[in-house]
Amino acid sequence: MNFFRTLGAKTLDFLQELGKTTLFLFAVLARSGTLLPRLRLGIRQMYFTGVLSIIIIAVSGLFVGMVLGLQGYTQLAKFKSADILGFMVAASLLRELGPVLAAILFASSAGGAMTSEIGLMKTTEQLEAMKVMAVDPVARVVVPRFWAGVISMPLLASICNVAGIYGAYLIGVRYLGLDGGIFWSQMQANIDVGYDVINGLIKSVVFGVAISLIAVYQGFHCRSTPEGILRASTRTVVSSALTVLALDFVLTAIMFIG
Repeated sequence: MNFFRTLGAKTLDFLQELGKTTLFLFAVLARSGTLLPRLRLGIRQMYFTGVLSIIIIAVSGLFVGMVLGLQGYTQLAKFKSADILGFMVAASLLRELGPVLAAILFASSAGGAMTSEIGLMKTTEQLEAMKVMAVDPVARVVVPRFWAGVISMPLLASICNVAGIYGAYLIGVRYLGLDGGIFWSQMQANIDVGYDVINGLIKSVVFGVAISLIAVYQGFHCRSTPEGILRASTRTVVSSALTVLALDFVLTAIMFIG
């Protein structure tokens, strides 16, 4: 009996939190028009959320591509079909691994940083000071960070894809001796822009919306204590990772199976 009571309470808490997050999303979207007069602020936030995350995402994508190239060659060589290594790696990265890997790394770095920054502003009562000066903190603080994350995410996913494909090229062509022309030609002949590239970019945009929303929501509603900021940052990373994996399953079922 206690199990069902606990499960019901957790379910109600989850639904309540989901409703609050949805209402917060509507508030952010309603104030998104205020970003145009603050375009420089939005570009600055894109630098902090996007540019500063390039190195970790590019390096991670490079090594993931190298691992895929090595494992793919090992498996394909058994069936004497190693020539399609480039296509196999590119399809895996563009459809699944690139957007998902970039999103999880983005949530761990930029997402947690956004939550901590907004939480620190709340702890030091900067958000309350904005209200006193008749400045909307959602429009001034949340909106630029939200849209900076949404815009940065597909760009970072693309960088991850490029780095991963280059890593597979280094392993397959430079290290294992595959023909470079066949590597690229098989990829170009079999990769469909709409089916593989565009669907992957759509995934990354959806991931960017989810991660950015979770990050700004947790920071804006965290407790005004150092411990509250720490817990909010942890919730951002964990919730973002689980949300990305769940959304990836749903989007894959719709795009590639449905």
